Amino acid sequence: MTSIDVTPQPRPRRPRPKVVTLSETAAERVREIMNRAATPYAGLRVGVKNGGCAGQEYVLEYADTAGPLDEVVEDKGVTILVEPKAVLFLLGTEIDYEVTRLSAKFVFRNPNETDACGCGESVTIEPAKLD
Repeated sequence: MTSIDVTPQPRPRRPRPKVVTLSETAAERVREIMNRAATPYAGLRVGVKNGGCAGQEYVLEYADTAGPLDEVVEDKGVTILVEPKAVLFLLGTEIDYEVTRLSAKFVFRNPNETDACGCGESVTIEPAKLD
């Protein structure tokens, strides 16, 4: 009787899509801020928290260290650290930086966002559906 090798062979993995990306303007602004910092940052931390009248708010801050479960994304020369509980809420999001006559701010363009409050401080986000 001939034996058949049934040892599993590793399959090549297809590239994973980035959870979030930065527009060129946002990347330039983040690099500028990080280059002027007194101490170096590990990256830009992005997340979602409960709050506001629509139910959720985006969190954006500079991180000293990466968390052990953070999703690490490299985009346009910036390291983005996505909080693990926020990955499905942020999948496909582009972060932009807008300057108007009255303000300058980071803006989230999130395909999972289903609603926003009138003041623009909070949103309703549905987790991305994984097919």
